[in-house]
Amino acid sequence: MLVQRVGGDSTCEPRKAHGRSTYKNSTMTPSTPSPDLPDPTTDLARDIADVSAIELVTTLSVHLMSAAALRCGLADEGEDLQDLGEARILITALAALVTGAAPDLGDTHARALRDGLRSVQLAFREASVVPDAPGQGPGEKYTGAVS
Repeated sequence: MLVQRVGGDSTCEPRKAHGRSTYKNSTMTPSTPSPDLPDPTTDLARDIADVSAIELVTTLSVHLMSAAALRCGLADEGEDLQDLGEARILITALAALVTGAAPDLGDTHARALRDGLRSVQLAFREASVVPDAPGQGPGEKYTGAVS
C-alpha cells in the first residue's frame, strides 16, 4: 500500500486517530493509483516481453559469472571479497543454466558462455587451498571434470 503525507509541518509524532496512523499536523492516507498514470506492472511486463529468451539467459549467465569471479578473488580487492563457499554455489548454478540452455542458445552464444564457465571453474580450483577431486568441483556435475 502506498502512503501519502497530506499537509503538516516537519514534526512527526506518531498517534492513532480513527483507526489509522496519523502524525501531528498531518494525516497519513492510503494512496490509490491515479487513473491518468500508467500501471507500472504493465510497463514491466511489456519490457520483459520485448527481450528474447537468449538475451535473458545470456544476461543472467554474465551476472552469475561476474559474481563467481568476484567470489573467487579475481576482483581488484582480491582476497577481501573472496568467499569460495559462495563461489561454489554461483558456479554450480551457472553450469546448470549454461548446460541446460546450450542446445537452444546456438553455438555462438553457448561457446562463449562455456568458455566463461570454464574460466571461473579453473579460477575456483586455483583459489582452493584443498582442491576438489576431479569431477567434484563446482558445476562439474554438469560439465564433467575441468582441468
